[in-house]
Amino acid sequence: FKLGLTNRTSSELMLPGGKGINVSMVLKNLGLENTALGFYAGFTGNELERLIREKGIRADFIPVKEGMTRINVKMRSDEESEINGQGPAIAEMDIKKLYEKLDTLSDGDILVLAGSIPDVMPGSMYMDIMKHLQNKDLKIVVDATKDLLMNVLKYHPFLIKPNNHELGDMFGVQLETDIIEYAGKLKEMGARNVLISMAGDGAILLDEHGKVYQGRPPKGEVLNSVGAGDSMVAGFVTGYLNTGDYEKAFELGIATGSASAFEYWLAEKEDVVKLLKKEPELYGL
Repeated sequence: FKLGLTNRTSSELMLPGGKGINVSMVLKNLGLENTALGFYAGFTGNELERLIREKGIRADFIPVKEGMTRINVKMRSDEESEINGQGPAIAEMDIKKLYEKLDTLSDGDILVLAGSIPDVMPGSMYMDIMKHLQNKDLKIVVDATKDLLMNVLKYHPFLIKPNNHELGDMFGVQLETDIIEYAGKLKEMGARNVLISMAGDGAILLDEHGKVYQGRPPKGEVLNSVGAGDSMVAGFVTGYLNTGDYEKAFELGIATGSASAFEYWLAEKEDVVKLLKKEPELYGL
């Protein structure tokens, strides 16, 4: 990629994206039916919904009048670069509609809150949602950064998944060998399970029973890092729902995250199965 010059691509790929949508698609690929929630606007929003439905995922989106669903550009040349769009203007009425959809959740459901919050929404959005739902028996997974994540800890999310760099940013430190110590602080602050992703160095899980699991990723060529962390979340949730066992959930999370990194798009079930060290039946696959 050359700055200041005309650059021509050798190939292009248009895909439905967003962290929550990535989680939805990988859950579906692993055999778990789910519903994708969110907002959409404009012709890009219509295309997003079409692409998601094409993948066989239930989409229950809220139409927004102003703006359009953003287009995020990922450029892969010598390095991987991103240009992220702004997104639609989400109004107070749109947020109210979201709460109405969340109110239909039943005890035992899992809700995944993933990604950043648009500037037009309250910075406390995830915390507000968890407070609103605190009287329901839900398992809530939060994959976000900094204040978005720190603010929800008092409502005891079932799982949080910062990466090692985000973990360091939360506490204003440069983490090296003290990742478990700082992950433990997030548990002390209220998280039930803390999953730390570390790209090529694997992952660490501190579970609600006080056990610590560490795992290395399988060997393979990284083709695309986009969506690998979301895939880890989907793998963990699938493993837990299928087995009720945190160790198996952790192992399936690592395999699923790695499988997506080794593909040009999100992992399919067969990609994950190839990377598992044990029989897929043990993970409910």
